[in-house]
Amino acid sequence: MELYSKLKDKSNNFFLMAGPCVIENEEMPFEICEQLKQICDRLGINLIFKASYRKANRSKIDSFSGIGDEKALNILGQIRKKYQLPVVTDIHSAHEAAIAAEYVDILQIPAFLCRQTDLLLAAAQTNKIVNIKKGQFLSAQSMKHVADKVKSVGNNKILLTDRGTMFGYQDLIVDYRSIPIMQSFDCPVVMDITHSLQQPNQSEGVSGGLPQMIETIAKAAIAVGVDGIFMETHPNPAQALSDGKNMLVLDKVEALLEKLIRIRQAL
Repeated sequence: MELYSKLKDKSNNFFLMAGPCVIENEEMPFEICEQLKQICDRLGINLIFKASYRKANRSKIDSFSGIGDEKALNILGQIRKKYQLPVVTDIHSAHEAAIAAEYVDILQIPAFLCRQTDLLLAAAQTNKIVNIKKGQFLSAQSMKHVADKVKSVGNNKILLTDRGTMFGYQDLIVDYRSIPIMQSFDCPVVMDITHSLQQPNQSEGVSGGLPQMIETIAKAAIAVGVDGIFMETHPNPAQALSDGKNMLVLDKVEALLEKLIRIRQAL
């Protein structure tokens, strides 16, 4: 079955988009993918490996942004081939779409860029699946117009991901009404259970987080009927070079997924 059809199939288990925030070196993404694949194969979950080849949105000028675009994209391509898994990565400008599309199956539009028309159209024109993260500043209803931009060039392979809504300057909240609202646009909806727990705009220039609430956010999303779960994970988040304060420890992924499956089955 074609990938997007699998992701839309309500009779399947929820799917998982997971991996590190960014490619940090040549070894780490393979180690993470190996463990995630073993877990998901055992649990019957469709896995999409996630990693950014470059982080363009950083709080400080000296924050880590990547190991080099070509090198990181090649690593994603190797993972895709070695593990026979679909791969998703972020793009930040229109010219990146065709380049990244050579290496991955899904192009992800970051939340801050979700209204950038040129970026959306460039991603759509690759004919890849386009995963659009809902801006922290947007209502769920307004995401219909975002999806319509991608559909306007004949690409209907769209995922919409909720990653929380700004609540003041340094916190996010999750409005679970967003899930059925965005599903009404005929798009599978994903809940980002790690970024939705960020605490951005901290005075020291590094986002905080509430990783102890990841399970709570995930359970509620599955109970509401979300199609997929997005998470960033790392063997040691304290040493991660990006977004470590809201990641899930890799060794805790399996236990969480088992709990989510039981909720899904109960529905």
